Amino acid sequence: MAWQDTVEQTVTGLGFDLVELERSAGGLLRVTIDWPWQVPQAGEPVPAERFVTVEDCEKITRQLQYLLEVEGLEYRRLEVGSPGIDRPLKREIDYVRFEGHVVDLTLKAPIGVTGSDVAANRKKFRGTLERAADGVQWQVVWSDAPEPKPGQRVSRKRAPVPMQAMAFSLDDIQQARLAPIVNFKGRQAPGAAAPQSEE
Repeated sequence: MAWQDTVEQTVTGLGFDLVELERSAGGLLRVTIDWPWQVPQAGEPVPAERFVTVEDCEKITRQLQYLLEVEGLEYRRLEVGSPGIDRPLKREIDYVRFEGHVVDLTLKAPIGVTGSDVAANRKKFRGTLERAADGVQWQVVWSDAPEPKPGQRVSRKRAPVPMQAMAFSLDDIQQARLAPIVNFKGRQAPGAAAPQSEE
C-alpha cells in the first residue's frame, strides 16, 4: 500500500476527509483535512458548517507522526491544517457542496470557443458555480463588468453587462478552488448580491 493511501486511511479512520496531500522537495509534508459533508436529503435543512479546530489538527498530527515513523517515511516537517478560504475542489461532492459559491477554475486546455466574447486561448475563469442545464455537467457564470470600487455609487440606469457561462466536466479541470473573497461585513449567503445605491 502506498504511503498516501495509509495517510488517507488514518485521516478517514479518525472521522475526517483528506482534502489535499502535498509533499515538497524541501521535506515538507502538508496534509489538509476537513469534516465530511453529505448531500442533504430532500426536505432536510442544509447542515450547519463545521470547522476544523486546532485540537483536530493536533490529533491528526500525533497519529500521523506515529504512523509515518512506523512506515519509515522521511520528512522534515509535518503540517496538518484546514482547507482555508481558497479550498480546493477535487471531487464531485465538493462541487455539489459549494454550488452557488464563487470559484476560480483553471482548465487543462484552452476552451477554443469562437464566435463569443470569450478569448479562444483563455484557461482561467472566476465566476459562480452552477449545475449546467443538462444536469450532468457544471458551469461557471460570470460578468466581465469591472467590480465597483469601495464606496462607489452604482447607477441603476446603467445597462448591465451581459452574463456569460461556460459549461465543463470535471475531466476538463486542472485546478478548481473557492475564490478567496473576504467580506468584513459578515458571512453572506451564496449568490447574494451586494446592495446597490441609486445615483
